[in-house]
Amino acid sequence: MPKPLFSVRVRVPASSANLGPGFDCLGIALTLYDEWRVEGWPGDASLRIAVDGADGIPTDGRNLAYQAFRKVFQIHNRPLPALRMDLKSRIPVAGGLGSSSAAIVGGVVAANRALGDPMTRDQLLDIAAEFEGHPDNVAPALFGGFCAATYGEGKVHCVSWQSPALFRDLVAVVAIPYFELKTEKARAVLPKNVSRLDAVFNTGRAALLVAALLSKRYDLLGDAMGDRLHEPYRQKLIPGFSSAIAAAESAGAYGAALSGAGPTLLALAPRSKTTAVGEAMVAAFRDATVPARSEILELDLRGARVKGS
Repeated sequence: MPKPLFSVRVRVPASSANLGPGFDCLGIALTLYDEWRVEGWPGDASLRIAVDGADGIPTDGRNLAYQAFRKVFQIHNRPLPALRMDLKSRIPVAGGLGSSSAAIVGGVVAANRALGDPMTRDQLLDIAAEFEGHPDNVAPALFGGFCAATYGEGKVHCVSWQSPALFRDLVAVVAIPYFELKTEKARAVLPKNVSRLDAVFNTGRAALLVAALLSKRYDLLGDAMGDRLHEPYRQKLIPGFSSAIAAAESAGAYGAALSGAGPTLLALAPRSKTTAVGEAMVAAFRDATVPARSEILELDLRGARVKGS
């Protein structure tokens, strides 16, 4: 039995983007994971992909992890061997928790390790963001922590705060409705232009959100997580959205917002209120005839990890 040319295991966290006003530029990594095992074998560039735990993930050349893996090999002019890719998935597909970003990051990190780690994480971020189209999910999936990321001069500029003290007294509660909302559909409802008042509103809230988190002024999060650029339009696609946000805050959350493009909602809450917040959001969705579940998640501080590192 021949030995594989390489065998790499990568664990990638879920991520929640925007956090309200930080459209396409703010995100956090959460303790919910997809795990990839990628093996390369001698022979032609055949592909076998197996998925455990999720439906609807392509198992052919359309798979994002495969495409990202292949891109790294192409950059280094290395031919692809026969590949076997196995995924254990816990991140909901099209749920607003960065499933596509986790796949892309898993692919580039696995390929980089298979080649002997020739690229820095900043270089991998540029590749991943090019695939995703924006850096708000791929940055926390790669680096972990609370990330601010944007494009400039042809590359991604990113700062990741990874101090355990930052979220020591703050926990993420997500309410995950049992339906998918494709990012393409969620983007299609957004206006092409916004008013100056709405732009100023979001600029102020995004700045306040960063300052409130870094200074642990959690009492400001309710106002800081307000948004006028995407949530007013996307909430029409999510029955129970407004009542679930209100229920989270009434149950003790500091603030709540749409997670990424949705339909998942994210609430930031004190540890003592997490169960009540999750139950309140699920109940609000149920009243809107939308089945949902909740999860209590910590902030992931390490990002994508290769097993054994």
